Amino acid sequence: MQGQLHIRRRLGSRSLRRTLVMYLMIACLLPLALVGIITYTSIYSILTNKIQSGISASLKQEAAALENLISNLDFASKQFALDGQMVDEVSAFLSETQIYKKSEIMTRINEKMNLVNFTNPYLGLTAYVMPAAEGDPVLFSNLSVNPNFAIDKLRPFVKYNGATYSGPHRTMYNYSENIVFSSVRPVRVSENHKVYVYLESNYNLFRKILNPESYGVEVSHLLINEHGEIAYVENDEAPIPLSQPSWQDASLLHEEFGGYHLFRYKSEQGWELITAVKKSTFNSELRLWYSKMVLLTFAMLLFAGLIAMLIWRKVYRPLRKVNIEIVRMAENRTAPVTLTRIEEFDLLLMNFQEMKSKVNELIDAAEHNEKQKSQLEIEKLLSQINPHFLHNTLNSVQWLARMNGQKEIDKLVTLLVKVLHYNLGKQSLIVTLQEELEALHNYMELQRVRYDYEFDFDVEADKHLLNTAIPRFLLQPLVENAIYHGSSEQTSRVTVSIRTSGTQRMEVNVMDNGSGMTEEEAAQLLEDDNKGARRGLGIGLSYVSRLLKRYYGEEAAIAIRSQPGVGTKVRIELPIRGKEHLE
Repeated sequence: MQGQLHIRRRLGSRSLRRTLVMYLMIACLLPLALVGIITYTSIYSILTNKIQSGISASLKQEAAALENLISNLDFASKQFALDGQMVDEVSAFLSETQIYKKSEIMTRINEKMNLVNFTNPYLGLTAYVMPAAEGDPVLFSNLSVNPNFAIDKLRPFVKYNGATYSGPHRTMYNYSENIVFSSVRPVRVSENHKVYVYLESNYNLFRKILNPESYGVEVSHLLINEHGEIAYVENDEAPIPLSQPSWQDASLLHEEFGGYHLFRYKSEQGWELITAVKKSTFNSELRLWYSKMVLLTFAMLLFAGLIAMLIWRKVYRPLRKVNIEIVRMAENRTAPVTLTRIEEFDLLLMNFQEMKSKVNELIDAAEHNEKQKSQLEIEKLLSQINPHFLHNTLNSVQWLARMNGQKEIDKLVTLLVKVLHYNLGKQSLIVTLQEELEALHNYMELQRVRYDYEFDFDVEADKHLLNTAIPRFLLQPLVENAIYHGSSEQTSRVTVSIRTSGTQRMEVNVMDNGSGMTEEEAAQLLEDDNKGARRGLGIGLSYVSRLLKRYYGEEAAIAIRSQPGVGTKVRIELPIRGKEHLE
């Protein structure tokens, strides 16, 4: 285990589990981040425009209501101040000295006032006022007036169409504290009397007009009179931007100031209405979206982690099974693998099983080749029957034949010595084709002497193949077999042909014109190891077959074609190799 950890550190390897979790996190969060960015830019623009549009629309609606309020007060005050009948009645009241008639006139004036108020529900307190009068300045009123009432104490809001409008201020109705707008318009009765008509808006009209609930968010209102002064502040915490240079620009309808969004409406009547919204309130929907995105991100992280662990468990167990199978191969390479019931891993294990089978086949083949090699060496040793004794004895016979003038015996012994020196010597098992052919020539001459020159032989080989490396004793067993099976009543002939066959391959053919054999007998020559039929040097065709398999494997092939009464042909195909590739 320590060795594996050391290898992992050297290779800089990473845990599959950590990598899997990281990739799943990226796969989950990257699309979420991209969607979040795109959504944020879109929703920010949409929500900002939506909120701004909503606030601006509500602001315009409130401002229009205020303009209507002032216009309605203007219209009503003109009814009371410029209507001829009303003016005549008031003039008559002021000039009348008899109490009874004054009472009648007052009754008529009150009836007309009540009629106007009844037909104008937006009106509240209505009164004719004469500030210079001794005692109570209120001449007529539809409601009870506050004893401290004085029109000169009212703070002007705007002058419009000959009247002065004040407010928002506390109503002059003695039994209420509602906030109202009021108008004061002079009544043209006479030069000796300064009379004014005083009108107030309905006691709850102003509260309905400036209604924060219509915005859907928490807002504060500011009213600016025609002189640029604060006439009304709904929330003392709201900032007052009048001193800001930017606010002098009448075209500026929205700006951020003091942690608030300020929306401005400038009326043609000369006043301004400002709606202030806290930035935190303005961005509340964005914060709510952001909170949801954060929760969604954590949920995606948790989900990705859970999926990663499930996938890891699904992957780890098969991986552990594969690892066990690999370890088991060292202990028992023939045991079959057990599958995991997961398609991909089972495919891997099946490939691993095929690999094990091939490895086992290769190991068995290597063991078999080693056994064959050992057997070939043993067969070679068995054929080397005291070579020194044979060489010394044959040399003695050779010198004795020469001394006695026996040239035929001398030639025979000389050929035999060369053949034995080649076959029984300690040279390498790999020789060149030229060396093999020279040894083959000596062997054939020796056999011709032995058989009293009853057969001829012919050797043909491409010159560029003479330096090709081949195993020793490859051709002699073929020729020996041809001599044995090639004897016939007619002159026997053994032909050896070596030619190039295709690219980097050569073909060896050994042919005779003997009695031939059946296919079964030909096949038996390659398989029965020449049991009971050792001739000459005692090396059979099975030796040649094993020799080819040993050095060339599947690249070499040997075949025997024979027909009774016609002859036999042994054909070998093998690749062209150098000594360095065969030794």
